[in-house]
Formats: sequence, structure tokens, C-alpha cells
Amino acid sequence: MEPLSSVGRPVQITVTDGYDLKGFKGDTPVTFIRAEFNNVILGDSAKVTVSPEGTAKYNFTSSFEFSPEGGITLDDLAHKPVFLTMTEVLPKEKKQKDEKTLVLAQAVVDLLPLIEGETSFETMVPLHPVPGSPLESLRSTAKCCLEVKVFVAEALLTSSQILGGNLLKVTLEAAYSVPESFVPIGSLQNYMVGLQVPSAGEKDYPIFFKNGTVKLGGEREPVPRPKKWPIANILAPGANNIPDAFIVGGPYEEEEGELNRPEDREFRNQAECIKKRIVWDLESRCYLNPHAVVSFQKRIADCRLWPVEITRVPLTPAPKGKTTKFDKIDDENQLSFHGVAYVNMVPLLYPGVKRIRGAFHVHPYLDSIVYEKTKCLFSLFRDTGHHLNNKAGGINSPLSKSVIPKSIKEDKTVKEKDVEGKPKPMEMAPSIKSQSSDTPLEVEISTPHNPEGQQYVEAGTYIVLEIQLDKALVPKRLPEELAKRVKEMIPPRPPLTRRTGGAQKAVSDYHAQIKNISRAILDEYHRMFGKQMASTGNDLDNETLDEQKCQLNYELNYSGKYFAFKEQLKHAVVKIVREKYLKTTSFESQEELQAFISELYVFLVDQMHVALNQTMSDDIQDAVSTIYTSSEQLRFFAFEAEVNENFDMARMYYEERLVREPQNLEHWLDYGAFCLLTEDNIKAQECFQKALSLNQNHIHSLLLCGVLAVLMENYEQAEIFFEDATCLEPTNVVAWTLLGLYYEIQNNDIRMEMAFHEASKQLQARVLQAQVLKQKSNGTVEYEEGGNIESSPGPWRMPSASSTTAMKMEGSGGATLSILDEFLEESSKLQSESQEPLFTDPSVSQKPSNQYIKDILEKKDTSKCQDSSVWLHLNSTNISQSHVTIFMETIRFLMKVNAVQYVHRVLAHELLCPQGGPSCEYYLVLAQTHLLKKDFAKAEEYLQQAAQMDYLNPNVWGVKGHLYFLSGNHAEAKACYERTISFVTDASEMHFIFLRLGLIYLEEKEYEKAKKTYLQACKRSPSCLTWLGLGIACYRLEELTEAEDALSEANALNNCNAEVWAYLSLVSLKAKRQLEAEQAYKYTMKLKLKDEALLAEIHMVQETVGFGNPSF
Repeated sequence: MEPLSSVGRPVQITVTDGYDLKGFKGDTPVTFIRAEFNNVILGDSAKVTVSPEGTAKYNFTSSFEFSPEGGITLDDLAHKPVFLTMTEVLPKEKKQKDEKTLVLAQAVVDLLPLIEGETSFETMVPLHPVPGSPLESLRSTAKCCLEVKVFVAEALLTSSQILGGNLLKVTLEAAYSVPESFVPIGSLQNYMVGLQVPSAGEKDYPIFFKNGTVKLGGEREPVPRPKKWPIANILAPGANNIPDAFIVGGPYEEEEGELNRPEDREFRNQAECIKKRIVWDLESRCYLNPHAVVSFQKRIADCRLWPVEITRVPLTPAPKGKTTKFDKIDDENQLSFHGVAYVNMVPLLYPGVKRIRGAFHVHPYLDSIVYEKTKCLFSLFRDTGHHLNNKAGGINSPLSKSVIPKSIKEDKTVKEKDVEGKPKPMEMAPSIKSQSSDTPLEVEISTPHNPEGQQYVEAGTYIVLEIQLDKALVPKRLPEELAKRVKEMIPPRPPLTRRTGGAQKAVSDYHAQIKNISRAILDEYHRMFGKQMASTGNDLDNETLDEQKCQLNYELNYSGKYFAFKEQLKHAVVKIVREKYLKTTSFESQEELQAFISELYVFLVDQMHVALNQTMSDDIQDAVSTIYTSSEQLRFFAFEAEVNENFDMARMYYEERLVREPQNLEHWLDYGAFCLLTEDNIKAQECFQKALSLNQNHIHSLLLCGVLAVLMENYEQAEIFFEDATCLEPTNVVAWTLLGLYYEIQNNDIRMEMAFHEASKQLQARVLQAQVLKQKSNGTVEYEEGGNIESSPGPWRMPSASSTTAMKMEGSGGATLSILDEFLEESSKLQSESQEPLFTDPSVSQKPSNQYIKDILEKKDTSKCQDSSVWLHLNSTNISQSHVTIFMETIRFLMKVNAVQYVHRVLAHELLCPQGGPSCEYYLVLAQTHLLKKDFAKAEEYLQQAAQMDYLNPNVWGVKGHLYFLSGNHAEAKACYERTISFVTDASEMHFIFLRLGLIYLEEKEYEKAKKTYLQACKRSPSCLTWLGLGIACYRLEELTEAEDALSEANALNNCNAEVWAYLSLVSLKAKRQLEAEQAYKYTMKLKLKDEALLAEIHMVQETVGFGNPSF
């Protein structure tokens, strides 16, 4: 962040002119303007006589010093306005020594534009008359106002503060259905509400709302009504209102509070119309700098519920010499009706949410319950005590969160008891313990029972509160952007010539072949006898024709053209046999064969004459365009097949890539990783070695050969591979880490520490280099790794510095999982017991951790992976982690190639590493590991841990969706998927999120949503399944043209999908196209469609339209 200047900067307020002014004495009164800010008078203008037209030129400039280090701060500018008081100077009477003055009106200047980054602004502020002022009697068309200019020499906020900061507005409307003991008459009471706002440091900023007004009810509060400044002693009633800020209300169902259900409507109506209430209508503002915004987000994710306290304090007449009419008794004994409302702040972490408003129940304030729900140990009213009495509202100066020592409290109790003669009702309660430590917390706990606070529950009291941010904590995609992306969904593709089947098409193809062959024969005849025909003319006798016929037959047989013509005609005849006569099986007898041949011969001769008698000028269709599938598409299709556990199809795609480009080592590495997924280690080793033979200096090939050597216990080869890799690329973090892990297996602790130390050094050098580069580019010092590669083109092209995580989840034995669980439990104990600082080098404290790992591994037998039902990619760009360790780098690399058996050892190191430990990414790995075992409860537990560490991580919500989807809870899966796609930052693997969300929409018959979802999937990563889903959605929406286009795309990518052919058949049946329907149905049956319901639907439509099944 750019540093703020510690030197105060003047903020100038200039009043230039006044309009429509009027005084007590005549139409040309003498007036002056007094400027006031933060209870400090900035100065008075010169005395100016108002013109008969009601105008006055003041040209009065006043200023105050803005100092971020102390004095007037950004928070003061946020919630405190400048007051401009216009005062009339009355003419002196006889024997009068001093001039008499009367206040006419007051104007309010909101300084909020300065916090928004502006350096100057002009505004016309209305003058609000004080009671009894002649300005009250002005005609309605007159606008009594002042022209004001505000100026600062330089912006009060830096660019980073403007981009990263935020403005928090808290509006307290009212408390409804208050206890019966709250009455507007009798002893005066100060009704107060307070809450804390996190800041960047260890201190919180308290916000107080005071001087609530008790009303008996009888009518609803009007809306819209203006919001008021949380400042007392404003002279003009109209000046209390914040310009352009109103309470507008809204339907109960749209609120985020607790009383927003339909069954609460009647109670809300009664409470807000009939019952007593306390009205504040105050808005407090608080500027959050970028560090405070981060702290605010973290506090919401950690605590979820926010305590908002409410209390009542009696007021007594102020002593003589004080200007205020009433003040609070300086005695904590008078704190009564102490209650608390628990506001759920989590919606502010939703993408695009800037405002929450709702009604929240008031409960009695009990420290144990408050701490359990909010993890807050500090009570604003009880722990601040008499510090409240001189505050007019809004944000006070920061208060320390430390609790008043017990000894001081006891001394104070004794003194108060002696002086006033009555005991203190609140005594010190036993200390409580923190959730994360056994050390007692020295905290004052209220009495176990709060009878006054219990009256809130009996009366059903609730407060209506609004919390608004200037910018959403989590940005959301703009609708325009989404619309543009949807329009670009369908990629360009070369036009395809439609292929239709059926009996009629087979006959047409036979006619076309007859015409082609007849033209070829005529061309040959013309070549042989064309000159003779030209010389003799067309008059030829029969003998000459017979001779030419014999020569033509001889030439056709001799040249082989006769057999070529037969082969050309054969395919058309076969189609007639299959489509016209539906003969696809062998004949049972020779007689049946002869009878069929005779019948077929007669038919073919007849059709030959029909074709010859037709004109021969028909246009021949062009050849069918060939759709070329790229190598990257094949890899993606293989990946999709792996996720769907269709390993045969995945193997086919991988092998096709190898056939196309056998010299491409990436293809061999991908195929080897697939073999590891299917636990074919021997085949995987062959693939990796083949890749290494193509390029012996390829680092990834070397590392993978080393990993396979370790898995197959060929340790000598493994050492050669790993050491060769570190020599070829000394800066490779993964190579050094794998070498260190190999030395750990060999119990060579010295070399292990060396390798880990070198890996740590290279990682730190890389981080520093990235920070320097980023600082040069945009002035910030942050380090981001990896990239978002949606289509997963393969890990082998990525440089070693990349850290894109591919988590392809495999099943593993229960022993290995129990080891990781045991690691997790032990690490929490070690972290709670250890008070040592974090080490920069993991090798410094590695030996005890390694010994612990070895002890565990000796007791447990790790088993090989058994399942492979889910395969997800997690991208490090989307994973919020302050520091990436060498072990997490290695985990990411190994997960790309499915070396899960090797990953568990690295996970143990990550858990015990000083810079590592349990993190969001770590818990995600654990959750996926348990997800493979179908241990959904354990997986959900780890996902909750991941969410607490990084609530805004879209990958957490994506994996949660997969968890619920696999466990059959499609409703929760749908909610998680929708949350995931609403984030600005995509989850690492959106393809299957869109696929599964679209499938859920189809199941729930939300076809319009399914269509939009599949369209996005088709744009990002088109595949047969994405186009199929889009085609199904369009078909169900009766959009047959769009459905056919989408299904054609799916069929072009995979023409062996029976479901695609089935829906093509349905579309053709609905479109009344018999030939296409029969052809699609034939392939549907040939590919053995497994969906019985879909097959029954096809038969029903066929019966309805009367065609489509050639067997009818």
C-alpha cells in the first residue's frame, strides 16, 4: 500500500453565496456564517447584508487539518458533516452594549466525496430553518440554500486505498415489540445499541446508536423516511437528515434476517403497527482501509454471527455549568435490559452482495452464549462503562479489546459500595477457557441469569438493521458479460452435408452410382470410337455395333475398369439389401438365398433402367467435409471419459494420439499417467521410459521415471533419475524435493536435509523474483502462481515454476487414510504445544517430523488405490494461501500424474512443515481422499475445515457440490454449484460443475436453466456430453432446430454415443423426417441404448407419427 503522509493536510470549505435568505428584522438582514466540524468552531464569516432579492455573497473560507496519524481521521470525515450555521445580527438598541444575534438556519455539508477520492466538489446545500425562524414561512418555490465549495490540495486516499478500501454504512431503524416496561413517560432513559467493526490492528472500532425514542405504536413508520446523522445537539430539525439517504423498507421475504418467513408476517405486521417500539433511524459510517477489509472478511468467515448489543441507561439532570440537559449516571450499576442480537453477516461474502437488511431477535446478554456463538469476549456497554457518557453517537476512538483487570474492578466495587451504600450486582465470575487453548482467559462474565434481558424474549423484541458496503466484498460477474459469452457459445464449424438413411435413400444412391458408371462407360466408348463416329456419322450397322461392343468389353476387362465399376456399385447394392429388404443376417438355406437373389436382380435391373432413362445432368454432391479433431481435444475427451469411468474409451483416445504423433513425448506422458490411474504400473513405466528415450533431457520424464522406480522398489534407478534431474535443472523445486523424499526412504537423513534445504532455497528465490517482477509492473508486492487452464491440455508444457494443481482423485486404502487422520490430530497437538517461531528452512526441524512419520508408517500398511470415481483439478490461482511450501509444490505435481501412493508421504511432510500445516488446499486434498472411499461424512468434515480457512474459495464450493452430487443430495449439490459459478474467479475445473449442474436442472425439468448452463459448458470446453445436454434441453423446450444443431455437434465429436442417436431419432420423428428417423433409430439399436425410459419414449413417438421403425 502506498504510504500516507503523516503531515496534516488542510481541508478548505468555502461558502460563496446564499440564496432566498430572509431575517427577523426586515428583508435585508445582516447575517454571518459559522462553520463547525467535529464539535470545533472553524471560524465565522464577515457580516454580510442580504440584498432585497434575498442573496448574499459571503466568500467565506474555513479549514481544518486532516491527519491520518491522529486528530481528524478518515472515519471522522465519513460520519461527521460540516455544519454551517447562519446567524442574523440584530440592530443595536439604545443603551445596548453588545450586539444581539439570532440563529436563522443550519446547513449540512457531507464530506463523503473526499473519501471517494475526489479533491474538490461544489454543492448547493439547503438551509434548514430553526424553530421560529422566518425562513419557515418562505413560499414553497423558494429554495433557501448556500453554495459551498470543498477543496483539498491532494487526494486524501491513495489509489491502492481507493481500490482496496471500502465504506461501511450501518443503519439502525428501530426495535419493535419492546418490553412493556419501556414507556415514554416517567424517568428519562437513554436507549442505546452498539456493535464492533474489525480494523486492521488488534483493536476494533465501536459504533454506538444513542437516544432512541420510545413510541406507543398505533401506526406503521412511514417509508421512505430520511436517515439521520448519529450526532446530537443539531439546532435545525431538518439538519438531522442525511442528504439523499432514505429508509425504503421492503418485503419481509426479501430480507436476510430471522423473521422473513411467511408465518412471521402476521407477527411483524402487529409489532410494526400496534406494539411499542424504539425508533432511531440513524446511519453510522466507517471507512475500512484495505487491511481492515481483509480483517472484516476473515472475521465474518470465522465468526459468521455478529453481536449487536442493546441496553437502557437512565438519564439525570446535568450539574450546573454544563450545557447538556441530561447526562448518563457514572455508575455501571444502572446498565439495565442488556440484550444482544446475533446478525448473520455471511451474506456479505456472497458474490455481488453489498447490503443486508433484516429483523433480528433480541436475546438476553450472557457471556457464555455470546462467546459460543460469536467468539467475542468484549461487551461494548459493560466493558466500556462510563466512557459512553460524553459520546454523541457514531464511531468512538478505538478501544482496546483487553478486559479490565480483576483487581481494579474489585477496588472499584469496594469504593462504590462505601460511597453509595449499596452493593454492586455484577460480580466477577470464574474464568473461562479458550477453545484453542487450556489457558484460562481472564474475562468478566455476567451473572448466569439476566431477568431483564429475558423480557426481550418474552416480548418477542427484534431490531431492524441494515448493513451496507460501498463495494461488494466478493465481486460478481456483470450480466452484460454473461450475455456476451452466451452469444459466443457456438463455435464456427465447416458446413456438413447431411447424410440420411432409409430405403428411399438407398435406391437414390443406387441410381446415382448407375449414372456415374454409365457416364464413365460412355467416356471410354467416346475415347475408343469417337473419331470413327465423327467420320462415318451415326449410321452404323449391327455388325459394326457388335464389334465395337466386343472391343469395349475387352478393354474394360483388360484395364480392370470393369471390376472397379462392380466394386463401385457393390456398396449401393448392399445398402439396398439392408435398408430396403432389411436383410442383415445370414440366410438359413440355399433355396432362400437363390430366391432372394432372383428377386433382387429383377429389382436392380428395373431400377437401372429407371436411372438410365432419367436425364444425366444431375449435380453430384460434394464430398463430406471431414471434421478434424486436434490432439488437445482428444486429450480432453480422454479426461472426460476417465471422470465418467469409461476407461476403454479413454484408452482409445490416448492411443489415437500416439498413432497420430508417436514422436510426441507429451502423448506418452499422458498415457503413462492414465496407466497409473488404472494401476497398470508396468505399462506406465514403459510409457515414461519411451518419453525419456525421445528426449533424455526432459525433466518431467526423468522425475516420473524416478517415481515409478520408487513405486516398484527399484531404488538404484530412482536415485539416478532424481539426481540427473537436479543436475539438468538445479532450480527445480520438485526435483530437489523428490530427491529428499527418496533419501528419507533410504534413511539418509543428512542428504535428505540437504535436498530439502536446496528445494526451500530455490522456492524462496523464485518467490522473491516474482515479487520483484510484479513490483516493477504494478507497484504491488504480491506473488501469484499458476494459471487457469480450463481444458487441461496437459502438465508437460508448463514450466517448472508453474503450480497448477491437478487433483485426480483415486481411492486409497483405509490404512493410508487413517495415517493422514492421525497426522492431522497429532499436528494440532504439536502446534498447540510448540511456541517456537516459524523456520524459513523446513530442513531445520525436519528430523523429528521424519522420525514420527517413519514410526507411523511402520505401524500401518499402505494399500494401493482401488477406486477412481472422481477426478478433479484444483488450480493454485484460485486457492488462497499465504505461502506455498516445497511439499505442496510436489503434491501438485504428483497429483497430476495420479501418483497417489507417493502423495501420502508428501502430505505428511506438508502437515508437519513449519510453513505448511493444515491449510485450505490441504483439507481439500483430504476431503477428496475420503470422497474416494465414499466416506461422505469425513469428506464433509474436511470441507468445512477448508471453508473456514478460505470461505471465498470457489474450489471449496465446487468440491462440496461434487460431494453432495455423489451422495445423492442433488438439492445441496445444486446450491453449491450455483454458488461456484457465481464467483468472479472460476473454480479450477468448471467443466464438470456445468455438466452436473445441467444434469440436475434436466432432472428437475428446469430446461431453460439447463440450456444456459450447457451453453456455457459448450463455450468453455465443448465435448459430446456438453452438446448432448444442450440438445436435450432444447428438445424438451420444443426448440427442434437448435436441438438438432446441438445433437449434430455432439455426433460429430462422438458418433458412437447411443443417447445422441436416440435424441436425433426423436428430433427427426418430431420434424416428420422419416429417413433420418429410421437411420438414427438403427444406430440407436446397434449401439445398444441402455436407457429403457428413453427407448420407450422413442417407440411411443414412432407409434404416434406412424414411421421411424423399419421393422413395422
